[in-house]
Amino acid sequence: MAHAGTDAVKFAYWVPNVSGGLVISDIEQRTSHSAEYNRKLAQIAEKAGFDYALSQIRFTAGYGADEQHESVAFSHDLLAATTTLKVIAAILPGPWNPALAAKQIATISYLTNGRVAINLVSGWFRGEFHAIGEHWLDHDERYRRSEEFIRALRGIWTEDSFTFRGDFYRFNEYSLKPKPPRPLPEIFQGGSSRAARDMASRVSDWYFTNGNTPAEIAKQVDDLKTKAKASNHSVKVGVNAFAIVRETEDEAKAVLAEIIAKANPEAVNAFGHEVKNAGKASPEGEGNWAKSSFDDLVQYNDGFRSNLIGTPRQVAERIVDLKRAGADLILLGFLHFQEEVEYFGRHVIPLVRQLEDAEQAASLAAE
Repeated sequence: MAHAGTDAVKFAYWVPNVSGGLVISDIEQRTSHSAEYNRKLAQIAEKAGFDYALSQIRFTAGYGADEQHESVAFSHDLLAATTTLKVIAAILPGPWNPALAAKQIATISYLTNGRVAINLVSGWFRGEFHAIGEHWLDHDERYRRSEEFIRALRGIWTEDSFTFRGDFYRFNEYSLKPKPPRPLPEIFQGGSSRAARDMASRVSDWYFTNGNTPAEIAKQVDDLKTKAKASNHSVKVGVNAFAIVRETEDEAKAVLAEIIAKANPEAVNAFGHEVKNAGKASPEGEGNWAKSSFDDLVQYNDGFRSNLIGTPRQVAERIVDLKRAGADLILLGFLHFQEEVEYFGRHVIPLVRQLEDAEQAASLAAE
């Protein structure tokens, strides 16, 4: 298979370690949150050309997610079942302290030849924090805490006698040994708000944003990259998408229509109430989900907005459009994970690589 070198767009998939699938709909989803299903899925994804898998962090049931496996432990199990796939474990400040996370991830990195990463989730579900007795912070304060969390992680992983005096965390001559192997575990974070972009521009390796059009993604990327340059920092961008790839465009659109027609209104509206409050809680009102419609919310992270719905050729071309807008990674959800990840690897990724190679050749010829 042809590759577009180090500039090639990367692919990740959502790990279904939470029940209910990736859409809030009564449509059939041939997906399971069992360990057996997920081990096989990770092996299929690795063979299909996926670079990363992202495990989800949930503490309480809701919106069809009645059962949830813990993200770090589940990620470690998937790493043990694979050889090249990187697994991103979601971590939530509040329940996790940086010392615990630093030690957990350093050990898993040591055991898996550096294939573990983290996704720091700043928190959007107030009811979840209330249920487990964790203090709820205002929107921008959550991102301030997350930034301190990352600074503490990096300090623990790189310094001996680490001392830190923050508003949320304190360390006094703390030394972690052994430290994780180099390169250090990558740190991902999510968000679409100004506070999320500001934090990413200073401390994160990767910035995840909800699904959107290439034009809207480009606006976020421009802001993010400008701020990162001013901070002498570099950050990559991941974009969420829900892929419906079929032999014809009509087939793909029919599946989307069925997903929305069979959406569970009560569950979608309950989810929407929580996340819209979180998204609009940012001072500028531009956080994740702030402008999401009912149809958007049927897929947890606005995945339909990225429009990866159509034939393999159409989807490949739209992925390259997202790449042109600044996306370095596409984070994918599917209805039927095992079979659709395999199909995506066979029919879409090779087309993306061909398009990337052709674009690269045209660029070199023009120089």
